[in-house]
Amino acid sequence: MATLEMPHVSECTVSSCSYNHDGCHAFAINVTAHNGTADCATFIPLSTRGGLDVVSPQVGACQRADCVHNENLECAATAVRITWSSNASRPESGAAGGCWPIAS
Repeated sequence: MATLEMPHVSECTVSSCSYNHDGCHAFAINVTAHNGTADCATFIPLSTRGGLDVVSPQVGACQRADCVHNENLECAATAVRITWSSNASRPESGAAGGCWPIAS
């Protein structure tokens, strides 16, 4: 799968992330897997806003080996949605819970 074919982050509702200001502005996110959940490992809880000027994030890598969309640690879904979860596996580390693949 080429970089241009990577799935896009179609939505992010994690308002406390530095990359999320009117949409995710990170170039790419990484999805991590802890305790059976898929978390956005790119989450940074700072008051400083970061990222690119445009909203065009994509999934860079996925550690969720048990996901049906995971092909060789790359996401093969059409897109993903990132949502905040109070049950995020490691909120103290800054992981935002809820990476939801959108199937093609």
